Amino acid sequence: MEYQIREIRQEEYEILDEFLYEAIFIPEGVEAPQKSIIKQPELQVYVSDFGKKDDCCFVAEVDGKIMGAVWTRIMNDYGHIDDTVPSFAISLYKNFRGQGIGTALMEEMLALLKERGYKKASLSVQKDNYAYRMYLKVGFTVVDENDEEYIMVCDL
Repeated sequence: MEYQIREIRQEEYEILDEFLYEAIFIPEGVEAPQKSIIKQPELQVYVSDFGKKDDCCFVAEVDGKIMGAVWTRIMNDYGHIDDTVPSFAISLYKNFRGQGIGTALMEEMLALLKERGYKKASLSVQKDNYAYRMYLKVGFTVVDENDEEYIMVCDL
């Protein structure tokens, strides 16, 4: 499949709400939450007022349509390490997963963060989420965990 990775444009920031919802891991047999769940404060930290100094985002396009996004910002989210480490969010529409696009998005973002002088990046992932293996593949390691999720860091 041919796709293009590029930086998001300011007029496209609103699409991050859609990808925030897509990023919610839903275990097999569990009903998906209402889309309004993304309005909760603990999820709004990922998208609210996107476009500030430390915010970065790449999108993946197929035939001119955005079908995935990876974005980072320094925020007090589930994967927060400290106020100098950007946290990741990534998602793709379901029919585009498992084709290497997520890995390419992650690698592009890690290269940008390194270029910008960041020393680390972090994320959180539920233990049952298949994306965990992708995060290991691109260089993240587990630094903490609880019953449900891992906190992972990538040294840049």
